[in-house]
Amino acid sequence: MKALVLEKMNQLALREIDVPEKLGPQDVRIAIHTVGVCGSDVHYYTHGRIGDYVVRGPMVLGHEAAGVVIETGAEVTSLKVGDRVCMEPGVPNLSSRASKLGIYNVDPDVTFWATPPIHGVLRPQVVHPAAFTYRLPDQVSFAEGAMVEPFAIGMQAASRARIVPGDIAAVIGCGPIGIMVALAALAGGCSKVYVSDFSAPKLEIAGRYPGIVPVDLNHGTLADIVSAETDGWGVDIVFEASGNPKAFSDLFRPVRPGGAIVLVGLPVDPVAVDVPAAISKEVRIETVFRYANIFERALQLIASGKVDLKPLITETFDFARSILAFERAARGLPSDVKLQIRMNEERT
Repeated sequence: MKALVLEKMNQLALREIDVPEKLGPQDVRIAIHTVGVCGSDVHYYTHGRIGDYVVRGPMVLGHEAAGVVIETGAEVTSLKVGDRVCMEPGVPNLSSRASKLGIYNVDPDVTFWATPPIHGVLRPQVVHPAAFTYRLPDQVSFAEGAMVEPFAIGMQAASRARIVPGDIAAVIGCGPIGIMVALAALAGGCSKVYVSDFSAPKLEIAGRYPGIVPVDLNHGTLADIVSAETDGWGVDIVFEASGNPKAFSDLFRPVRPGGAIVLVGLPVDPVAVDVPAAISKEVRIETVFRYANIFERALQLIASGKVDLKPLITETFDFARSILAFERAARGLPSDVKLQIRMNEERT
């Protein structure tokens, strides 16, 4: 099958590759329709690694996906051929201690699409457990289905924050995940969410959503603006969604005493944290690694119309132009939020 293959750092190829996958009794085979270009995919392309995950051989990219079921295993009853679906890309060991605790996202044995050495989904079809495959409601498009995965990260962050209705939050970083964290926080009960970044085009897009207040860091710090608007008290929750080491130098200033910091963005290298500042405010610190037990709720929020992710899709590329999509994503154009790749033009 032809796939988008990361041969090595900075080298992509559209070529035939053999990815043997046997359909088990509890699996489904899916024809891939739409795949989102994620920042982690791009980082593997440009750097060849993320932390301890190193690309050591050719790897198919892509993990944000939606498609159509074309075959079902003998024991599958929840899905049928022809169902439109999206897929949770991480498959844990369901017998592990982490899975039994309900935190399968941190299972050391989890296999995750497009995380070395596991192949991703930028190829015509994949085999996946039915238990981690979700039927798309009729009103949810394939493009939206491929957005469930990144939105689930926002949902995980909002859940970890323990939002109380009426809370005010701030999100550092206005990339795709930052905006989705803000939308999830609003859906979770926040009355207002400040979103900060240096990219005016991305802030303009985020500011179109009711409840999101864009903060342009070219004209002032998040901490100063939050202080001015809260009479010096601060916001209830700060979500760090940029992964930029510089964001950690001022991380605790915008949060109120007794508030929460939720770390979503993943810095490439260790960063310094001002522990005395955190202790002096008795700040609760939470961390987010992917998601667990949240994918279907993310999908239902999108299906309900309460969360509209369509404005975040900047452009969709045909599969034949997928290398161009990655080259563009690597350039990081200020106006780009989410790029997607459509695998099959015949399916709508």
